[in-house]
Amino acid sequence: MDESTDLQGKRLVLGLSGGIACYKSAELVRALVKAGASVQVVMTQAATQFITPVTMQALSNQPVVLDQWDARAPNNMAHINLTREADAVLVAPASADFIAKLVQGRADEILSLMCLARPIERCPLLLAPAMNREMWAHPATQRNIAQARADGATVLGPAAGDQACGEIGDGRMLEALALRDEVIAFFEPKRLAGKRVLITAGPTFEAIDPVRGITNLSSGKMGFAVARAAREAGAAVTLVAGPVHLPTPAGVRRIDVQSALQMHDAVLPLAPIHDVFVATAAVADWRPASLSDHKIKKDGAKQVPSFELTENPDILAAVARLPQRPYCVGFAAESHDLLKHAREKLIRKNVPLIVGNLGPATFGRDDNALLLVDAHGERQLATASKRALARELVREIAQRLSSPTAS
Repeated sequence: MDESTDLQGKRLVLGLSGGIACYKSAELVRALVKAGASVQVVMTQAATQFITPVTMQALSNQPVVLDQWDARAPNNMAHINLTREADAVLVAPASADFIAKLVQGRADEILSLMCLARPIERCPLLLAPAMNREMWAHPATQRNIAQARADGATVLGPAAGDQACGEIGDGRMLEALALRDEVIAFFEPKRLAGKRVLITAGPTFEAIDPVRGITNLSSGKMGFAVARAAREAGAAVTLVAGPVHLPTPAGVRRIDVQSALQMHDAVLPLAPIHDVFVATAAVADWRPASLSDHKIKKDGAKQVPSFELTENPDILAAVARLPQRPYCVGFAAESHDLLKHAREKLIRKNVPLIVGNLGPATFGRDDNALLLVDAHGERQLATASKRALARELVREIAQRLSSPTAS
């Protein structure tokens, strides 16, 4: 699946209540449309003080609804019509006042009226709070948020950081792309709900001296995509990442490490309390037997320095040997004879599933092709984005966990 079609066919109503965060809603509607969604914008009069309906109409390519007396609807019931065919209503920004109106069932303008009139059993409500940190922390707001959740709303955020008033703290609306990703995640089937998933990603760095080391070309993109897909599927995800420069997927707990030994020491205590372990990291097989305290200098010497290597622990095999081991999925990044080496790794590591790929052909890229190898055979996953492949892999893992033969 192309990432531009993540929301293909979804019909969304995007509501804007009053707040400076309305400026983010312009980028949000553009991101939702780019992801394939049809977006109908509904604005309160307060929202029009911060951003114009003309802007939102241009970006959504649909007329903006501004009041409950909009006569363009044949039955003059925009508040009814808007949600009957919608897949979800997203209010972003959702101000403190608007959230209070929702939980009290007040409906004195088009947006609150529409939310109250929506069919709640098939048109979910998503709220992206945006307000001053003191407003967010106020007991009344916290009571209202708790009640909104109890009434079935999904609350996205807020984030912490600089606020327009000059203060710093919780209450910022999530950024547009983060909200887009939360909407995408909302619609993903929760195949791993209640499961705990542990993932390793990226390369390791084995130091030779304080500035040099042994590493590889793994970007970590596949592992981070799997972490995101597992979280989208409802799992609680812990990601142990080698030295990579990638943003942490939303809702994922991240532990940063450098070396194979550090990754081993982070993974082994966590593995028994997880249901699934996915070892996507390209862990160095060897490390220097000793570390120089200072940078090794040339100093005009013609003799090339040499150093002894020692073997790193096998993290996947160690997890697979645990008495209470999770369902283990290994990755095999090979340069040739992919099926042969992947099947050998399956047997050697004693795991139920190996995911093979040709490393030199995928390192650093945003797409990949995978080969799933187990005791019964193999199956090719054709070239696609790493995000799409990660979702397919998560679907495969979920099916295996639900099977009585999963080990």
